[in-house]
Amino acid sequence: MTDSPERTERSASKHGMMGKYSYAWLTLAFFLISAALQWYFGWLDFAEQARSHGEQPAFTPFANQILSKTFDNWQSEFLQLLWQVVGLAYFLYLGSPSSKENDDRLEAKIDEILRHQAGEREGQKLIDKIDHDFLRHHGHARPLGANG
Repeated sequence: MTDSPERTERSASKHGMMGKYSYAWLTLAFFLISAALQWYFGWLDFAEQARSHGEQPAFTPFANQILSKTFDNWQSEFLQLLWQVVGLAYFLYLGSPSSKENDDRLEAKIDEILRHQAGEREGQKLIDKIDHDFLRHHGHARPLGANG
């Protein structure tokens, strides 16, 4: 038997910030570990190159080089991916009428079927319960041209 979305949300919230945002914390941990490893191995490479040229490795030239490489990488990979993920999430879930159109239309039809089969009052109670169980608090789609 699977847990309801409401039970899952409440279970995660019992763990505070770590439970509710575990994906974000895991992503941050991966980011920090990969950045630390990049700097560590970057230093080993920098020090080896400095020694092969008969120079003593120094932190300031290394920091300039590694920061340049890091920001180069972020510009070409991280920011592009970040825009794709954030932009897609924004347009898909928050703002794009075309991304919501089919689901909202289907949901509106199902709501009407529930009201028709169970009666207006009982059907609305059932719809409200389903919305509560699935943590949908922002309401339903309105027919095109309908206000409010």
